[in-house]
Amino acid sequence: MAAAQGRFSDGADGVDSAKESSVPLPFRRAVDGLRKARLRPGIEIDPTRPPQRLAPHAYALEAAVVEPGGEDDLADGRLILLHDPAGHEAWHGTFRLVTLVRAELEPEMAADPLLPDVCWSWLTGALDARGLSYGEAGGTVTRASSHYFGGLAERRPATQIEIRASWTPREGVGGVPDTAAHLSAWCELLCQVAGLPPVGPADTAVVSLPQRRGPHHP
Repeated sequence: MAAAQGRFSDGADGVDSAKESSVPLPFRRAVDGLRKARLRPGIEIDPTRPPQRLAPHAYALEAAVVEPGGEDDLADGRLILLHDPAGHEAWHGTFRLVTLVRAELEPEMAADPLLPDVCWSWLTGALDARGLSYGEAGGTVTRASSHYFGGLAERRPATQIEIRASWTPREGVGGVPDTAAHLSAWCELLCQVAGLPPVGPADTAVVSLPQRRGPHHP
C-alpha cells in the first residue's frame, strides 16, 4: 500500500517550518491525515499544485488506478482539500473536499441507463460505509461519447465517464475532519469507476456495474 503525498497551496512540498508557521493548525493536521493514509494496492498518488483562489488554504493530490501487470491507467482523478478558517456560507463548515474522477468505459457499461445514479452511489456509499459524517454534497456525473471518422474511422467508439463532486467533511476533535478516511473513500470511488470490485465487508452493499477491461487513455 502507498502512503499519500501532496503539497500546500504555497507550493511547498513536505514540511517547511517557516512556511507552516502561517498555516492554521487544523489545516496542518488535516493535511497530515492525508499524508499518512494507507491505500489499497494499485493506486498511485502524486502531489499536484492546488488551485490558488478557491480558499485561503488548499492541498491537492492526483491519483491513478494502474492496470494490473500493465502501465495503462484504468481511471484517474484529483482530490483537493480546501480550508477557510472563517468558514464558508455555502460549505456550512471550514473544510471542503473537491474531486474530479475520469475513466473510459466499455460499451456495455456505457450503455447502462443507471450509470449516473450508480456512479454517484459509489461516492456516497464509500463515505457511508466508513461511517463518515458529511454535508452539502453535490456534483455532476457526465457521460461523453466519441465517434471517429475519416482517417480515424478505424478507431472504435469510446465513452468516458466524469464525476465532479464536492462535500463538507464534518470536523472532529480540534476542528479537524478525518481526512485519511475521506481519502480512502475517494480512492474506493476511483477503483469502482476503474471497474475493480469493492474491498472489505463494509463495501459489499455497493452496487456494481459490469467490470471494465480496457485501459483509460487520457
